[in-house]
Amino acid sequence: MDILYIVKGCYNTMLDIIRYILFAVLVISCIAAALFSFRARRMPNPLDRGIFLGMMNISMGTMLVALSFIAMLMFRGSTPAVIVEAVFIVLGAFNIFAGIRNTTYYSRQKSAQS
Repeated sequence: MDILYIVKGCYNTMLDIIRYILFAVLVISCIAAALFSFRARRMPNPLDRGIFLGMMNISMGTMLVALSFIAMLMFRGSTPAVIVEAVFIVLGAFNIFAGIRNTTYYSRQKSAQS
């Protein structure tokens, strides 16, 4: 009985560590999205604005994916929860992809202009 209790305790500790890491990723990506958004709105050059908006999209996509993983670990697998988690993962992946695409496009345009 003691071994089962130890294994179960390690499993819960491991899940807690993963939750804390995901929460840290969520907070960092939220702050990064806000900073990139603020910096993009203050840029006079449209190419710089596009680069910062692309970075904001990457941060928002990371935030959505982290939020969906947190929801997966915290709640039971009911049908509405799984649907919401899947939607968040798809939206997050699309934001990450669009952010990478926009950042590379505007970076190439900026380097070609210089």
